[in-house]
Amino acid sequence: MPNHPFSDIICYYLDIFNNIFPYFYNYIHIWIFANLVHKILAQAQHLRYNTWAKFHKKEVNDLTETPKNPNAPQNQDAGTKPNTPDNPLGYKSIPSLLRSFAIPSIIAMLVSSLYNIVDQIFIGQGVGYLGNAATNVSYPLTTICLAIALLIGIGSASRFSLHLGAGETDIAQRVVGNGICMMLVFGVIYALLTEIFMFPLLTAFGATPEVMPYAETYSRIIALGMPFLIVTNGMSNLARADGSPKYSMVCMLIGAIVNTILDPVFIFIFHLGVAGAAWATIIGQFCSFIFAVLYIRKFKNICLTGKDLRLSVSECIQTASLGMSNSLNQVAITFVQIVLNNSLTYYGSMSVYGKEIPLAACGIVMKTNAILLAVIIGISQGSQPIIGFNYGARQYERVRKTYKLAIAANLVVSAIGFILFQFFPYQIISLFGTGDAAYFEFSVRFMRIFLFMVIFNGVQLISSNFFAAIGKPVKGLLLSMTRQVIFLIPLVLILPLFFGLDGILFAGPAADSIAFIVTICLIAAEMRKMK
Repeated sequence: MPNHPFSDIICYYLDIFNNIFPYFYNYIHIWIFANLVHKILAQAQHLRYNTWAKFHKKEVNDLTETPKNPNAPQNQDAGTKPNTPDNPLGYKSIPSLLRSFAIPSIIAMLVSSLYNIVDQIFIGQGVGYLGNAATNVSYPLTTICLAIALLIGIGSASRFSLHLGAGETDIAQRVVGNGICMMLVFGVIYALLTEIFMFPLLTAFGATPEVMPYAETYSRIIALGMPFLIVTNGMSNLARADGSPKYSMVCMLIGAIVNTILDPVFIFIFHLGVAGAAWATIIGQFCSFIFAVLYIRKFKNICLTGKDLRLSVSECIQTASLGMSNSLNQVAITFVQIVLNNSLTYYGSMSVYGKEIPLAACGIVMKTNAILLAVIIGISQGSQPIIGFNYGARQYERVRKTYKLAIAANLVVSAIGFILFQFFPYQIISLFGTGDAAYFEFSVRFMRIFLFMVIFNGVQLISSNFFAAIGKPVKGLLLSMTRQVIFLIPLVLILPLFFGLDGILFAGPAADSIAFIVTICLIAAEMRKMK
């Protein structure tokens, strides 16, 4: 594989951004976004001290005053149950709690990831690998949407759990009400911006002239369902934090079932192609949306009123600060996808595989890995209410046990994924449609090399969510950025200069290994502090 000057690939990306920048310049003032991110990150550190000052003040008061609840412990050494002994998060066995919360969360996350997987399977069978390439190009639109959902959903759920653990029900109500308003507003705004900037976005995401018609058709329909997806995922996190993980699971399951039924009907019976897959997706999302909204009147630990359902800037910033790490992890995935798509088409054009084969293969490998990540994220989200509640109630030993059990479960799941990716790649790729020998050759090689260190991924993901759950979003943000942005993107840009197309493949395991080391160091330091 020939080497190419670093300036060539840089110029390639500059040409892309120079082409799309005029579209954004007239509508978006970039400095507003930058200023907002700055305020959110500043608030994250402030919120940490502000929130826990209340808890520590309460701890001091508990030592000198008679508790209102005679069953509540006066300090951590004395007792055992948290300040709200009727909540099972504070006293039930950790394995039992993690099973009850994680299993529904895993199913919900699997269902969420299967939306795109099912679409890609049916499109691959009905349209071909160009259709698969189109869904890969449009996939960053979905990951950005999920980033918004996580920003609000995880942020609201983390604050909700922390305030419930501290016995501050009135604040918990306000958090939930503001979160619901954020979901609706952000969902509509994102859908509108996506429709307005569709063509330049798909160009930036790596769409080739052959793929663009399929990608644009699919994406314009998918964008209509973005508000439904944000509300559904956000409410799913809140329901889980409220102690209703099964409701959260059913909420996601309804949409997936509808999508799976309608996909073959629209593609093979009505011959709608990629448009049929898109319509099946948003109809399923709408069904889940209706079920999710119904939970507003079903909360167990709070009773929402009209005054709670209002938007507050200060509440939004505090919520965003705790959801930022998970959200930016999704944003990072989007940037990785963009860089991967463009790098694969650039170096693929200089190889025997051409532009479209690496692009299609990347989509299959990333979405297959998304199934494994869905299980890991489900374990992480299942542990979040347990960790958040017990940290708020100063039950630190239960916090440590929950984290260690979540890591152990992740290692088992990741080991299974490693075996499948290394020994059965051809069988997995065959599920997504047919192709020539070159297509399967590259796809198998991509899966085996890029996902070689996949067993370490879950440790970073769970640890990032752990920091968010205990009210330390800055550390969670750092972990979210390590693998995707700090290590993977630079390696994807640098390694191909020396190894050609193979350099992109080896960037994955290299980034996974380095991120794992950073995660171990941060977690070890945090565990020593919890005494």
